[in-house]
Amino acid sequence: MNTNSHLAHFTVAYWCVLVAVLLPLACSLIAKRAGFGKKRAQGGYDNHQPRAWLARQTGAAARANAAQANSFEALPFFMGAVIIAHQLGAGQTALDLLALLWVLLRLFYIVTYVADQPTARSAVWGAAFVVNIAIFFLGWR
Repeated sequence: MNTNSHLAHFTVAYWCVLVAVLLPLACSLIAKRAGFGKKRAQGGYDNHQPRAWLARQTGAAARANAAQANSFEALPFFMGAVIIAHQLGAGQTALDLLALLWVLLRLFYIVTYVADQPTARSAVWGAAFVVNIAIFFLGWR
């Protein structure tokens, strides 16, 4: 008899939640990287007023900052969907695969956003949203 059977398992889907939480941080680093190593007076990153500094950015840095905001916006639904699917007893393999797909789509979303590919970005956002809805309803019977 397995004495650890009462312990919850840390699933692939839960690992995907951790990765999803880290995606906005990655976007933030991309947005700020051009300002690293420069003095504030020369337009370098201003850690005293980071939001104001980011608001003045243009091009890829501005798009990375927007991707950061969108990544934060996408988190609650994804985390909730994964938790709800687990609670409802969704098939673990399907849940893990959909969670992985969502993370991959969100990574591609960030790449297309920073690369200024708005049509692809919107399509990928829509696909990730549909996958998230599928995760949410995965355990529904």
